[in-house]
Amino acid sequence: MYKVMIIDDERPLRNLLRNIIEKEEDLDVEVAGEAAGSIEAINTIDEIKPDIAFVDIRMPFMDGIEFSKIAMRRYPDLKIIVLSAFSDFECARECIGIGVCDYLLKPINSKEIRKTLLKVINDINLKKSSEEKLLTDDDYQMVHKNDTVCKIKKYIEENYEQPDLNVASIAQIFGFNASYLSRLFKAETDSNLIDYINECRMKKAIEYAKKGTLMYITAKNVGIPDPNYFGKCFKKYTNKNYSEFKKYKDAE
Repeated sequence: MYKVMIIDDERPLRNLLRNIIEKEEDLDVEVAGEAAGSIEAINTIDEIKPDIAFVDIRMPFMDGIEFSKIAMRRYPDLKIIVLSAFSDFECARECIGIGVCDYLLKPINSKEIRKTLLKVINDINLKKSSEEKLLTDDDYQMVHKNDTVCKIKKYIEENYEQPDLNVASIAQIFGFNASYLSRLFKAETDSNLIDYINECRMKKAIEYAKKGTLMYITAKNVGIPDPNYFGKCFKKYTNKNYSEFKKYKDAE
């Protein structure tokens, strides 16, 4: 089963694309996740692990091209299909230049989506059959596991404000395979690495809220510049809205 992620700030478009993809049962694809923006996608892509991503070219805070550059640098096998409402030659050329596998114009239609998915799936299958992806023993060796985890925790605590901080970026910095690093962190701390990143961000966000800092400022300061996505994360972590923490400061 091939996992698809839809990244677009327009909910109707996400719903339409999901419906089209889910009807293509013979292609063995599923919509494994959605994101309303690039920042949300960066923070959730480690959990979804998509094979294919449909990415809107125009989104707030970080456009589709910038997201694609980050995503493909960290996930070389990810197939990205860019969606655009504008027929822009320069934009299309830039997408091709960075390795995007297709560029589709809105409004989308089911035939075009099917044709594109068939092409992308064929590319994936060809690559899988032409190369063996074997991990070497070096990927599974460490001199001191506990020391490494402590260094990773320290790095997260000092860099939580970076919007693109996630499992893949940390693995790249410390020279590990992302999947192995996730297992190591879980084994040593009994906590998921992505959860620890979010925990660091939310603990700092609570401090800002109690100081009366406006939510959009706090969101940016803790590495989640999309206020809507930040609000979801904050509510999930605390079971309270940001305003519920902030009001105590406002009432003083």
